[in-house]
Amino acid sequence: MKQYLIDELRPDDYKKIKDYFNEAFGPQPVDGMYWIPIDPELMDSIQLEHAECQPFYYAVLLEPTSISFELLIRSRNRMRCACIHYADKRQRDSIVEFADSVFERLKLTS
Repeated sequence: MKQYLIDELRPDDYKKIKDYFNEAFGPQPVDGMYWIPIDPELMDSIQLEHAECQPFYYAVLLEPTSISFELLIRSRNRMRCACIHYADKRQRDSIVEFADSVFERLKLTS
């Protein structure tokens, strides 16, 4: 799996990130796994055509010592489809920018 990984989180950083994600995206059925929606402006032509598969997300897995931002763009409506694929450059840049913005917003240095 391709992902953007930040490791060596400190316990306080983990708690701040978890609190932020729970507030921003709500508690999730799987503890530590968050589904972050992709901005519709970042969808590629196939994703735009597949209205039945929308909305699209990427997964974030928060663990006590690391956080990973998966680069697979997914749908909750289907497991396999041409519109489910790894992020293109714009989507990938957006995911990394989002990850970095969380650390900036929370003033974390990990």
